[in-house]
Amino acid sequence: MNLTRDRIRSIGWAAVLLVCFTFTVVLTFKVNAVKSQVRLTERQILAVKQDKLLLETEFQTRANQQQLRSLNEVEFGYQAPAAGQYLEGERQLASLGKSRAPDAPSPIRMASAEVPRETSALPAMVNPLTGKAMAAEPEREPKRKPANAATLGDRLSKVEPARERAE
Repeated sequence: MNLTRDRIRSIGWAAVLLVCFTFTVVLTFKVNAVKSQVRLTERQILAVKQDKLLLETEFQTRANQQQLRSLNEVEFGYQAPAAGQYLEGERQLASLGKSRAPDAPSPIRMASAEVPRETSALPAMVNPLTGKAMAAEPEREPKRKPANAATLGDRLSKVEPARERAE
């Protein structure tokens, strides 16, 4: 085999390029591995921050409960309801009632009326001004002439008696 100087140089450069390519691939894999670890660490940091926020909220809630409990004991004197405070039924509730004192005001009562039953399932259309069903209203008067200054003055100067409608 006849190796010339140019041939050896070419083989040398190919070997150097192969070594550089190998180092580049290895370095790329390492960089990607480090990036993956950084992303995983960032996710863990976010999860820890969320847990910290949750714990802070829980701590503040419990601190508020403790503060409310101490205020309740000192200021208000409220107590949690016990089992003996609940009523078993209407009769026990009625037994707690007292008769009205002679000087007590009269009780407030709500008015109620029975709703008349109609044959139709749909309610009748009612005119909000007259209170009558739309079908029972008489036909309207024919339209008047357009108002001008003379006819308007004449109409406004007269007082017409109200017409009674046949009911």
